[in-house]
Amino acid sequence: MTHQPAPEPSAPALFTWEFATDPYPAYAWLREHAPVHRTRLPSGVEAWLVTRYADARQALADQRLSKNPAHHDEPAHAKGKTGIPGERKAELMTHLLNIDPPDHTRLRRLVSKAFTPRRVAEFAPRVQELTDELIGRFAEKGTADLIHDFAFPLPIYAICDLLGVPREDQDDFRDWAGMMIRHGGGPRGGVARSVKKMRGYLLELIHRKRAELPEDPVPGEDLISALIRASDHGEHLTENEAAAMAFILLFAGFETTVNLIGNGVYALLTHPEQRARLQEALSAGESDLLATGVEELLRYDGPVELATWRFATEPLTVGGQDIAPGDPVLVVLAAADRDPERFTDPDVLDLSRRDNQHLGYGHGIHYCLGAPLARLEGQTALATLLTRLPDLRLAADPADLRWRGGLIMRGLRTLPVEFAPAAPGGPAAAVR
Repeated sequence: MTHQPAPEPSAPALFTWEFATDPYPAYAWLREHAPVHRTRLPSGVEAWLVTRYADARQALADQRLSKNPAHHDEPAHAKGKTGIPGERKAELMTHLLNIDPPDHTRLRRLVSKAFTPRRVAEFAPRVQELTDELIGRFAEKGTADLIHDFAFPLPIYAICDLLGVPREDQDDFRDWAGMMIRHGGGPRGGVARSVKKMRGYLLELIHRKRAELPEDPVPGEDLISALIRASDHGEHLTENEAAAMAFILLFAGFETTVNLIGNGVYALLTHPEQRARLQEALSAGESDLLATGVEELLRYDGPVELATWRFATEPLTVGGQDIAPGDPVLVVLAAADRDPERFTDPDVLDLSRRDNQHLGYGHGIHYCLGAPLARLEGQTALATLLTRLPDLRLAADPADLRWRGGLIMRGLRTLPVEFAPAAPGGPAAAVR
């Protein structure tokens, strides 16, 4: 009697609603059995998924993996399906997520002169003010949807203020951003139309600010004015480059923070012992656990599930797998940041975790430029929520919560909560 070899285990289903709710078991399977896995995405595009930490870190820094979609050896059905919907037609491709050195080096150097850590630090009081005002809108009600009422508007209003979008125009930005975050849940073509409207507005605003720009910087100058002013050896950003950079700062900067706040609050509410530790530290005026806690929330269930697209420019090997020129490669940050080869007890939420070089904001030359702002917003939002609404609790069964569809980002559609209503007369609720 001959023994038949055991059949190869089959890969779990990816990109279903069940997968979106909890992708981590599937990613654990891929790390073990198929760490660099070729799959067909919901859009029809075939791509490689990189799931182990060491391979992910290598891929994120490998300059043979280009960010420029021109290197995608795409069949006709996949044209335009690998970036932000509408950015190609709206001529918004010349931003840091789509270009390689030397253009990337030049643009990042110019943008870094405007978007400095000091500028972010000086913006902290406005982030706190926005946070207090938004909580003040619902604190007396005893219930809220923390996505719609808080996590979504906070980064939109913050980045609009930072860029220098006039207050009377910020609701338009909120509408456009709302369409972009739905990932196909709105009317057909709605995302592309919103991108086009945003580009037109930004170009007009940049043109106007350039015409009115004083010779010398003024205290508190907005980021768009600083982008216009930034120069390096006589080089400046063109208006199209400035518009593309303002667009990607807004697009990449708001949804990541929406998800950081939403996913972070959800993780704390479903891990009461960790939430209690953080509240005790905040009550004692200690900030260390808040800082390490936000990093752990980024690792444990971060806002960016997959890094943005990369395309092989030559034959290469990642994790023992040969990849052909033109092939798309997607680094699965959510899988890499739960790799037991890198993190002790990776499926455990530990807000005091110290050895935490997570990949939540990338690695290498494309490391997220807006990470300091997102960290500021995340720390401010979580600390203020837990302090002002100390008995905050979920108002829904976790099994009933729904996660937004989409490829790159990971975030909840809604996060219903309840709490003891605050006494009338809290901080004013006039955000704009």
